Order: sequence, then C-alpha cells, then structure tokens
Amino acid sequence: MVWQTNHLLLNDYSNNYFLFFVFFSTITSYSFHWYLTTESAIPSPRIEWGERNKTLHLVLFIIGIIGTGIFFFYLLDYWHWLAVSALITFLYTAPKIPHPLFRSLRKIAVGKTLFLAMVWMFVTTILPIEIAEQPWKTEFYFFIGHRLFLIYAICMLFDYRDREDDDISGIRSLISFLSEKKISLLFYLMIALFTASTVLLADYGISSLRIAVLLLPGFIVTILFNYSKKHFTDKLYYFVLDGMMAFSSLLMLIPGI
Repeated sequence: MVWQTNHLLLNDYSNNYFLFFVFFSTITSYSFHWYLTTESAIPSPRIEWGERNKTLHLVLFIIGIIGTGIFFFYLLDYWHWLAVSALITFLYTAPKIPHPLFRSLRKIAVGKTLFLAMVWMFVTTILPIEIAEQPWKTEFYFFIGHRLFLIYAICMLFDYRDREDDDISGIRSLISFLSEKKISLLFYLMIALFTASTVLLADYGISSLRIAVLLLPGFIVTILFNYSKKHFTDKLYYFVLDGMMAFSSLLMLIPGI
C-alpha cells in the first residue's frame, strides 16, 4: 500500500528505511493487539490460535520493537509524523490493556473504528508523501479520501461482527449505537465518498484502467456487505475483507497497469 502511493503519486519514489519501519512497526502493533486479545463470543480459529501462541506474539512483539527502533533512527527528521502514527495505533489497542486508565477509553464511541482506519490511511498515504518531501497537490487529498473511506467501510464490517464481543468487554463503538438502517446508510455513504474521491483522480493524470483497479475493492466490499453481516468466518474477514485494503495495490504490480 505504501508502494502504491509512491507509484501513483510520487513517481516511484522509495525510501527503504521507511518501508522497513512500516514492516516492523506493523509486526509490533499487530502482535501487541493480538497478545491482549483473549476471547470471542463468536467462534474463531484465529483467536483460538492466538490463545495457544501467546509466546509467539510476545517474541514477534520484541522483534518488531527492535526493528522499529533501528529504522526509526534513520527517520529522525520525520519523528513528529512517526509519533502521530504511533499515537493513533496505540489508541486503537489501548482499551485492551488491563489498567483502569486505559479501560476508560472503551467508552469512546467512535474510537475503535476511526483510530484503525486513520492509522492505515496515515501510514500508507500521508507518511510516504511527507517523507518524500513533496509539495502537496490536490490529487493527494483525493487519494487520501479514496483510501480512508474504503478502509472505514471495511472496518465497519469488523465492528458489526464484533458487536457482541465489544458489548461483553464494555467497548463502545459507533456501530453499537446505530440501528441496522443507519449502519447501512453510513456504509453506503462511505462507499459513495470512496467512489467520488477515486473517480476525481482521473482529472489528475490517473488512467481509466487504474481508476477501475482502484474502484474494484470497493465494488467487491459492497457486494459482500449483506453477506458479511450474516457470515463471520475468519476466511471471509481476515482474508477477503482485510485483503481488500491492499487488493488494488497487488493488482498494480501486474505489468501494464
């Protein structure tokens, strides 16, 4: 996803230190989050596997911290941007930390969904642009919208699936406050904003083929919307829906796209 931003907007600019930083920081955040995830009201082989492999999560967390620290050193000039991404990431997982101070964050109504969507967008769009030290252009804003609205729509489905778990844990998400009708309206609003921001990229030199590729994951997620509200399998959520965030990036690796 970072590569796609570089490829589409930054003339294939690449900073390998940043790529490794994203790699290790992702390992860190995911290992930390799943280490603290202990149970689910919905049967999940993924969570059961995590329960049996706490030590592996801890080892990966330590490896991730070391790698993140090493490559952070090479990106010190951008420490303030990296700090923002770290803060947003932490706020997503913080409610799972068994301490009263952090448990109080569970009452933040929109936090869970918003923090996750924001950090995915921030790390894969705003950070690459800032590290490339490029002057901001109008198309950058549309691409940021394209990614944020798609990820938020996907995160909404995860929140819908996790409503029972969140209720047991006392975590308040926006989805837990909305009726079925309003959830659908919000989802389709996100897809509409995603579509509009993507199509507007055509005015800034993005080819029709690439626009179609960028739109494809949103189209697939929309088709799966009603189905995914009734079927909560790990394969659907962790492979198909999660995969839609990076699907257009993978397709653009194909020569000619």
